[in-house]
Amino acid sequence: MTDIINVALSKLDADPMNVRKTYSGEGIEALAANIRADGYRLLQNLVVRKGDKKGRYFVVAGGRRLAALRLLAEAGEIAKDSPVECKEREGEIATEISLAENVMREEMHPVDQYEAFDALAKQGKEIADIAARFGTTETIVRKRLALARVSPILLQQFRDEDMSFAQLSAFTVSDDHERQVTIWNSLASWNRDPHSIRRALTEEMIPATDKRVQFIGGLEAYEEAGGQVQRELFDERNAGYVMDVALVERLVAEKLETAAATVRSEGWKWVECSATAPAGYHAMKRHYPEALPLSEQDQAALDAAQAEYDELAELIESGMADDEAEAKLSDVEKWIDTLNARSEAYSPEALEQAGTFVFLDYYGRLSIERGFVKPEAVGEDEESEGLPSASSAAKPKVPTISHSAALIEDLTAHKTAALRIELANNPDVALVAVVHAMLLSVAYPYNSEQSALQLSLTGERLEPSMKNAESCRGLSAFNDLAENYGHHLPGSPADLFDWLLDQPQDMVLSLLAFGAAHSVNAVEKKFTDRKKGIEQANQLGRALKVNMPDWFETTGDSYFKHVNRTTIELSVAEARGSEAELSVRAAAKKSEAVAIADRVVAGSGWIPAPVRIAPAEAEQEPESESIAEDDQFPQAAE
Repeated sequence: MTDIINVALSKLDADPMNVRKTYSGEGIEALAANIRADGYRLLQNLVVRKGDKKGRYFVVAGGRRLAALRLLAEAGEIAKDSPVECKEREGEIATEISLAENVMREEMHPVDQYEAFDALAKQGKEIADIAARFGTTETIVRKRLALARVSPILLQQFRDEDMSFAQLSAFTVSDDHERQVTIWNSLASWNRDPHSIRRALTEEMIPATDKRVQFIGGLEAYEEAGGQVQRELFDERNAGYVMDVALVERLVAEKLETAAATVRSEGWKWVECSATAPAGYHAMKRHYPEALPLSEQDQAALDAAQAEYDELAELIESGMADDEAEAKLSDVEKWIDTLNARSEAYSPEALEQAGTFVFLDYYGRLSIERGFVKPEAVGEDEESEGLPSASSAAKPKVPTISHSAALIEDLTAHKTAALRIELANNPDVALVAVVHAMLLSVAYPYNSEQSALQLSLTGERLEPSMKNAESCRGLSAFNDLAENYGHHLPGSPADLFDWLLDQPQDMVLSLLAFGAAHSVNAVEKKFTDRKKGIEQANQLGRALKVNMPDWFETTGDSYFKHVNRTTIELSVAEARGSEAELSVRAAAKKSEAVAIADRVVAGSGWIPAPVRIAPAEAEQEPESESIAEDDQFPQAAE
């Protein structure tokens, strides 16, 4: 039996037999707002049964509605004895009714929610009002309204359960319905993941994380210049995509030209701008600045600034510095750089013969590299006069620089990372390398160790060998490439063989290169049985034409703080000459020597021997009998 009756709110009690006994305070408040927005009426009657006391009723179904009504009564918005329409049911089936109410109830379909929210939005309702009316959050309302960007054809696909909600959400990055449908139909069934959909829709856009966008000042600077941004509302970061690629390129060019104008005033023969590092510029002939004596006034200022820097650094490290210490330290460091810049200058001959590159480096930072001489500008006379170059600067001096086993392992791990990414991008060399390793195994069974490739693909994990893996450019680039290939391969390994059969040969070769690159191992550990294989890595690097300065930058953190004072001095001399070595030798503390070496070597392209790709002739030379750094010099604490 079911009867509609009116019961005073004060006569209604929560049913102890109700299977649901806990409600969130936020949910009760949202439901109360919904009831208020509808004139304090319930869209659905409460279900009740007679209580233990005469005239009282237990609420079998509708506990949240009862709690919301009580909340409104406590706030004085409705009377405590307001009549409430209820359906009366027999007590014997109370638990079954409660279970059906709470377990069998189904949430609204997302597209139904979108259409309901959209209808109210078109009536002028605010997001907050729509959320209150439906007892949901403003975030949910915005996400559902974002579906207006999606083609009705795709909405129906979702209704028919032919795509997931994550896939549907990916289409909100674009409002071109025709393009959306085309992309959905063109993607293979195994390649319809949300990432692939977004990538296909935004292939003609630039993400906000692109280094060019960051270089010009981010989306804010781009929008100030009149550029349009496509944002995906389902992206919590709301980062967006740049729509006008030409505008970004123009803004980048303008910023580079502004920097170039200052450099041109220095008097160089030429200054060239580029959005990327010029190909092979490290191999060009190069002039370096010549050391100049500082005036007594500047030298005194430099000494005072260095003393202040050391004092502030010690206070910060000990935790005794005030809140302004970091800013002061930064200012002092800039002043030190300014004073040091006065201690060197390029000769008139260098300015007359050489030029400067102004470009964005690997991380999107402004890079200014001075003193390069273009090949056509270098004659035989100049070469015979010993014009310094990146290659000539790298020739070892006497005594020979040696390194600890731990540092060699670190540096050769960086070398291996660079070899891997270069091999992954060169299918032709990868094919030769793989066939070479295979033939060593089958035709020369006792010489298989003479390959840099661990062809079983039991590749070495490089992170444990690196002191700072996060800074490794080669490792970062290789991980990005792995993620990219991961988006192309089928999700199930059972489908991989047939998928490969359908791919063009160049795709298979690229995958061969990618797979082979995983096995490259040039990491030189203290104890290894792969010495010949590690040596062959240099042969592989020459075939790949690897330019290691593109992948490893010699800095205080990456190198100088891990070696002793003598090695720092020898390294600076090798990179910049004997006069530069004197500036390091004059440092009172190792930390000072590290800082000076960092500044002096910056931009030289110099890298330590273990991370270099050795030239062919070097491999034919007998092994050096140099003493290990641990034994030759007292090793500084790392």
